[in-house]
This record gives sequence, structure tokens and C-alpha cells, in this order.
Amino acid sequence: MRSPRFTDALGHGMSDKRIDILRGIGRSGSISQAARDAGVSYKAAWQAIDTLTNLAGVPLVERAVGGTGGGGASLTAQGAELLDLAAALDAAKAMVQQRWRAASGAAEQATVPFALRTSMRNQLPATVAGIETIGPLARVSLRIGEAQTVSARITRESVELLGLALGQRVIVLCKATAVSVVRVEPSSKTKRPPAANQLEGKAANVERGDQGDEVSLALAGGGQLVGFATPGSAIHVRHRVIARIDEAALVIALA
Repeated sequence: MRSPRFTDALGHGMSDKRIDILRGIGRSGSISQAARDAGVSYKAAWQAIDTLTNLAGVPLVERAVGGTGGGGASLTAQGAELLDLAAALDAAKAMVQQRWRAASGAAEQATVPFALRTSMRNQLPATVAGIETIGPLARVSLRIGEAQTVSARITRESVELLGLALGQRVIVLCKATAVSVVRVEPSSKTKRPPAANQLEGKAANVERGDQGDEVSLALAGGGQLVGFATPGSAIHVRHRVIARIDEAALVIALA
């Protein structure tokens, strides 16, 4: 039998409702009811269960099909154990935060940074500026710094599970290899297309390479971003540059 990877399942924080959905199944014996209690769709609830199961590496929910009640769902022993661990972690976190507030005299809860270790070098604080639903997908507009905006294309279920709302603070993640950097020609007066997913800034550092020039950008309005230009791009430090990012390459996380 495989050993559960509970630390992986709990390494993403509680704020995306997945643990709440698992708790709801334990209470009601129904995925539909758990979805209603969490304020998400049935499909989003199943996505949450599948994600947690993949991370834990063991079955967490058993589904009963048919019968006079139309079937239901129950937690496996591993699912119940995962919830016990989640409750213990929540209690420990609350105790640490209480001690911190008492020692510092702070009125607000300590902010815990995004704990997931990732190869994505670009991690930018952002604010949700808009959410547009397009069939099974959603386009989330994200304000970076004071004035710049990019959009991330994610599923509707992800919007529900993250509980995204206007004005919410999030973290935007993106691989450096997904960021294409080009120089803004001094003589160019052409405005960038409104639909383009672009961020403007100045080159703060450039490292030449046969596979591409790695460019670190100081974004206009604050923030840093790393991307790649074509080999021999002739981009130098302090040059004005634009970073182009596909909407599907951006990942939204909660701190």
C-alpha cells in the first residue's frame, strides 16, 4: 500500500476551499451538499477532490453509486486522517499567530507567505481587477504595481475554488521561459494593442546565451520580472523593454 503524502496535499494552504469540501463530504456524505456548503459547483468540488487525491497519493473519497438515496460519498480512512492533520495544523498556526500578536502588539494577523516551492522564478503580488467568464474558462484581469495590467486564462472551477473576487490580493506566477522580452525602439511611437498581455519596464540585467538572452526587468510602477529575448537581442541595461506573456502561462495563487 502506498504511503500517503499528506504534506503535499496540505502544502498549498487552506484558502482554496479544497479542505472545506473534504470536510463537507465527511459531514453530509454528499458531494453535492459539500459543494453547496462551500459555494462552488459540483464539477469544481470533484476537481478539488481529484487534486487533493493526486497530491496525497491515496484515495480520500469513496463514491457509492445508485441505491434508494441515489448514491453518496464517504471519506476513506486516509481522507479522515488528512482532515485530522489539517485541523492540527490550523490549531498550531492559530497558536503561533496569537503568540506573535501578543508579543508584537499587532492588531492584524501575521501574513504567511506562499509556502509552495516552485521552479517559477516570477512571483508578483497583484490585485484582481476583473473577472470575465467565457464558457468553461475565465479571464482574470490582474493589476501589477500601480498601473499595469495582465490577464490570466484559467477555468471557471479554479475561480470558484480560489474564491477570487474584485480587489482581492493574489500572487501571479510565471516561468521565466514563458516571458518573451523585446526592446522598445526609441523612435517607435506606436501604442501597444489593448489585447496584448504585456508589461513594460527597463532592463536591469542582461545575460547573453546561445539559446536566448536572459533579461531581468524593473517593471514600471514597481516589481521585477525575468524573461528571455532572442540571442543577440542587443538589449542592454536601462533599455526600455516589453515583456509579453501568454494568458495561459500565468498562474494565480493565494498567499
